[in-house]
Amino acid sequence: MGETAVAVASSPRAAASVGAVASSPRAGGGGGRGGGHHHRRWGAAAAISPSYRAVLLALWLVGFALVFLWQSTSVGRARLYTRPPLLPKRAPSVQAMGQWVAAPPVYDLREFGGVGDGRTLNTEAFVAAVASIAERDGGRLVVPAGRWLTAPFNLTSRMTLFLAAGAEILGVQLLLICKDERYWPLMSPLPSYGYGREHKGPRYGSLIHGQDLKDVTITGQNGTINGQGQSWWIKFRKKVLNYTRGPLVQLMRSSNITISNITLRDSPFWTLHIYDCKDVTISETTILAPIVGAPNTDGIDPDSCENVVIKNCYISVGDDGIAIKSGWDQYGIAYGRPSTNITIHNVTIRSMVSAGVSIGSEMSGGVSNVLVENVHIWDSRRGVRIKTAPGRGAYVSNIAYRNITLEHIRVGIVIKTDYNEHPDEGFDPKVVPIIENISYTSIHGHGVRVPVRIQGSAEIPVKNVTFHDMSVGLVDRKHHVFQCSFVQGQVIGYVFPVPCKNLDLYNERRELVKQSALQNISDIDYSF
Repeated sequence: MGETAVAVASSPRAAASVGAVASSPRAGGGGGRGGGHHHRRWGAAAAISPSYRAVLLALWLVGFALVFLWQSTSVGRARLYTRPPLLPKRAPSVQAMGQWVAAPPVYDLREFGGVGDGRTLNTEAFVAAVASIAERDGGRLVVPAGRWLTAPFNLTSRMTLFLAAGAEILGVQLLLICKDERYWPLMSPLPSYGYGREHKGPRYGSLIHGQDLKDVTITGQNGTINGQGQSWWIKFRKKVLNYTRGPLVQLMRSSNITISNITLRDSPFWTLHIYDCKDVTISETTILAPIVGAPNTDGIDPDSCENVVIKNCYISVGDDGIAIKSGWDQYGIAYGRPSTNITIHNVTIRSMVSAGVSIGSEMSGGVSNVLVENVHIWDSRRGVRIKTAPGRGAYVSNIAYRNITLEHIRVGIVIKTDYNEHPDEGFDPKVVPIIENISYTSIHGHGVRVPVRIQGSAEIPVKNVTFHDMSVGLVDRKHHVFQCSFVQGQVIGYVFPVPCKNLDLYNERRELVKQSALQNISDIDYSF
């Protein structure tokens, strides 16, 4: 907006103070008892010495001159330090830490020709707005209330995409355009996957995409990004797509990412894919897709990422609610980027066809230092799951599940080591992952058919698994429902149902009660 200046010149306060000096009783003004008293004192002073009165007058004139000089220099300094605005009027300057800093510009999508009627294609408006933000090296794009149809577009660094209340960004549906999906760009395969996840060759881009960025925020007043994935799901089931479907939102090789206070829904494929990124916070976000008939619509997939926090979210989708990944077989091993330092807490998840929180199966860069706590998983096929296979290599290590509630779950806790899905025949089955240091603490719930199924193998044993404070209500007590195979670990204190014989038993003081010599036995039962 205009200049911002510090002005200390001839202020009303200064004028008032001068007036106060002139009109105060001590200066000879005013009536009443106080006024008369001071008049008598001035008269006595005049009678004593005329020269004394001249000295007082001279001092008063000097003081007045000094005050005038101080005010004039203050105005000069204020004008001297007033800076011209660094940006257009939309971005007023502010003072921080003694320096002038330009606030980032704020743009409204309608300024670039956007029309929120749900029919007009707004791709050019989004592209132009992002270009303006890039030119200014940062800014905020406000998407106001309305339905804003668009094809894919890219974000830029130091950008905030803000969805106001009632705003909905709509992805162009395939059935409304040509069969060649011309509005959806093709991208190179992800290097840690070798090729598109579903087909060899390129992959479709995401609706909202960004790569090699810093300081990106997607937030708002619970506005919605809607992929309108129904047409993608139909084409996928009919096997008429030539390339791998793209995510709804994908950020790659970027840092300082914040996603909050929005709704993501009906993605063509994975909903929110964060690939090879650092310092990511996802909070107060709702992610929705039909619980059946929406294939591979994972909620949040941190993939080869470091320092990720996912908190206070609600997820109900057609595949894994959250899936931590790090590359696929020999391609993930070569790329060599682990997923590490990930915290998931205060999240509610529903996944009728898959798991609430998964690690893998693509984990060939390694996964470590993961905390999953205060998570409620309901009406789901599986609760928390680790899945891998020969050929994956790498490791899953230092994983802690704490305060997990399971409600109406088919299998509560799963570790599966034979998830044999591979990108091609080039994988080495002798390269096996290490699974170790997994803990489950305060696991509770009801309506669970099989609370635990840990399926290690001779090639991939599961090491140092700990159960502590577990009580899960069962659907069927006729079968053995705490199932283990090639597992080494311990149970501390009370655990229900009765744990498998593979595990050592300790009391609450962590004193050994019974040591197992049966780590390699197997009682896995898939018959129910």
